Amino acid sequence: MFRRRPTPPRVLIVDDESSVTVYLDRLLSANGCTTVAVNRGAEAQAVLERGDRFDVAVLDLVMPDMTGDEVARLFRLAHPDGKVLFVTGYADALFQVRPVLWADEAFLEKPFTSDAVLEAMSLLLSGHIGPLNRVTVFPKPRPPADR
Repeated sequence: MFRRRPTPPRVLIVDDESSVTVYLDRLLSANGCTTVAVNRGAEAQAVLERGDRFDVAVLDLVMPDMTGDEVARLFRLAHPDGKVLFVTGYADALFQVRPVLWADEAFLEKPFTSDAVLEAMSLLLSGHIGPLNRVTVFPKPRPPADR
């Protein structure tokens, strides 16, 4: 028996590079997510203050007006159970700011592939790599095989 997600994952995308924002928005939307994409931390703050619900925030680490870490803190205040996927071309900077990632956080180094994004999202949302679509299934643990 499988448990199913009752609703599509809702994802907030924040990246100051509009080409990355558009790419992530199209990729995640095409794979069953409901997305809101913005290009500045201040825009993300306004979205979060509106009270919209999100399951995941995909955040660029280095942005001119607000860092991804600062946006992540705002996101956590609004969504304590939310997941965070940092995307960055500056992995060293991420680990200077965040020496340890929480269990519900991940990062991808730019440039990344579509498969890498979808695998990271699947891991964050379900704990395993699998299809990321409108209905994500969570398999029931199997008993150990007899040897």
